[in-house]
Amino acid sequence: MTEFFSVDADTEIKLFGRLDENIEAVEKLCSVAVRTVDGGLNVVGDDKGVRSAITLLSALVKTIGTGKEVDKAYVRRCYDLVAEGKSEEIDNLNSDVVIVTARGKQVYCKTLGQRHYVKAIKNKTIVFGIGPAGTGKTYLAVAMAVAAFKAGEVERIILTRPAIEAGEKLGFLPGDLQTKVDPYLRPLYDALKEMFGVDSYVRLLEREIIEIAPLAYMRGRTLSSSFIILDEAQNTTEEQMKMFLTRLGENSKMVITGDDTQIDLPLGRNSGLITSAKILRDIDEIEICRFTDKDVVRHELVQKIVLAYEKANNRSENI
Repeated sequence: MTEFFSVDADTEIKLFGRLDENIEAVEKLCSVAVRTVDGGLNVVGDDKGVRSAITLLSALVKTIGTGKEVDKAYVRRCYDLVAEGKSEEIDNLNSDVVIVTARGKQVYCKTLGQRHYVKAIKNKTIVFGIGPAGTGKTYLAVAMAVAAFKAGEVERIILTRPAIEAGEKLGFLPGDLQTKVDPYLRPLYDALKEMFGVDSYVRLLEREIIEIAPLAYMRGRTLSSSFIILDEAQNTTEEQMKMFLTRLGENSKMVITGDDTQIDLPLGRNSGLITSAKILRDIDEIEICRFTDKDVVRHELVQKIVLAYEKANNRSENI
């Protein structure tokens, strides 16, 4: 089957992308060949592949028409929706700007999973973001925290993580406690600096409007008028998670993020993330958002790695 796709020359250049990587992605994903002809493109392949490719190309051209740049990662995300019969949802990708960073970069939702997550954070008091690496769980939570602060909805931003990671122990790291925990909190520092700008970030940190601390520092406190993020929550114990959740004060929001496939707790200790998500899932003010490999927005190889591990885990469970 061959079908003609009409596109003007200027749009065609943008559609093909750097070194033709976009159109090569379309060919690979849809199992078709795309050839340049006068006035547009010929798409060659079986009926299903050609129909998918035409739908995908139409969506990409529409995006280009809005002035937004298309890359192969965006092509993949659009294809996922086409393959699931949700092509009408493509218009919603890139449509929700969460915040504009200090350098003018727009932070927006790149997948439907991210869109659902951001909507939940806006509407619920406590939100769990659970899923694999590279899905933007922490980054979007920080963006939402900064947006809430700038809108006057909260007075403080509090970010915390358990100081357990990848089998390492703090006692073997050099320096005082702050020096030891800084590497664990670095992703949070970096995201806040990008959102606020370095100078504003430092001023807010000095005034304790921004607080970044190990989870142990939360004990015994009531956190009011705050946007609180607990990152890497898969490494909390059940007791730590209960302690954290009960810190919630008036006019505050909590976002708990974690990857339940990367638990570094000692054997025999249950993850507070997994337990709490089961216990709290039926409470109206709490929402559990689960990300999948289709929400990975880092390098496309990360998506393949996540999917490979999921398949391996499924095989081991079925043995």
